[in-house]
Amino acid sequence: MFQDITLEELRALKNKKQMTTIDVRSPSEYKDSTLPDSLNIPFFDDQERAEIGTLYKQVSVHAAKERGLEIISAKLPAFIKEFGAIQGDKAVFCWRGGMRSRTTATVLSLMDIHVYRLIGGFKAYRKWVLDGLENYDFKLKSYAIHGNTGTGKTNLLHRLKGLGHPVLDLEGMAGHRGSIFGQIGLHANNQKTFDSLLFEELIALEKSPYVLFEAESKRIGKIALPQFMAQQKDIGTQIWIEMPMQSRVQQILEDYRPEQFKEQYITAFLGIKSRIHVPVAAEIERNLHANMFGEAVALLLEHYYDPRYDHSSNHSEEIDRITFSVNNVDEAEAAVISYLEKMNER
Repeated sequence: MFQDITLEELRALKNKKQMTTIDVRSPSEYKDSTLPDSLNIPFFDDQERAEIGTLYKQVSVHAAKERGLEIISAKLPAFIKEFGAIQGDKAVFCWRGGMRSRTTATVLSLMDIHVYRLIGGFKAYRKWVLDGLENYDFKLKSYAIHGNTGTGKTNLLHRLKGLGHPVLDLEGMAGHRGSIFGQIGLHANNQKTFDSLLFEELIALEKSPYVLFEAESKRIGKIALPQFMAQQKDIGTQIWIEMPMQSRVQQILEDYRPEQFKEQYITAFLGIKSRIHVPVAAEIERNLHANMFGEAVALLLEHYYDPRYDHSSNHSEEIDRITFSVNNVDEAEAAVISYLEKMNER
């Protein structure tokens, strides 16, 4: 027989052994948000779920259950086979830990496939995340990476993380670079997914001596930072990266790959065109159409991004600030590592 477990018990098990969490909700529910690293083996697809929901509301609970049994019976062999192919322990969940996960767990147990079932389902997980973020006490020493657009802040953080430094990649969690062009070429996450990724990372880093992150605005694309994270860029140590214009242009060309997404960048530019002096905006647009992306980026930095960044940064409280003037991200990486080693030897 399957075993019901709480979210706390599930997390404890995942820390001890290989455990695959499986979301049996519909594909659209899974796409909207799920437990991090979960697989999706839907009990009903979106169309089936809608049909049963209609029967439940307009006919009767009994009619909905009968139709559900008819649907799942036809695809049970394939459904069971998918679970059987997954190695190690498995835990299933649906929205509230109700019919879909209970039926799944029961059927699998009859086929000698043992699974755990998450009590409360995804709803319980979501409540845990929201409660955790609302009451989170940020105790880590924080280093906020500042710098004008194109100074390679995200690249720098990725390098530092790869070397074992504790990093919160806020843009990575958001699936957005934080600019008007920030979603192009990426998959933007919604608030629910961002919240889950952030809270899980905060828990994973709780025993770290410090944490590094990019000094973001309160919004990254469509997601909003929790208040305690928005405050950290002002009250933590501020590391400012200064870099020559040409190096910044090259970094942006590498990060954004405008030659691959030309039309999307032109469309996005039209959204800010009216905020730039008319002759300059016209020149930027001509350069984009002519594949002169470096020239377009340089003008955007000079006439749009740098003035906006300078204006917003003037409001930061310079409690603890250090500036590195470098030529490229390699130099920025070396400078920050040297600084962190000195600071954390004290």
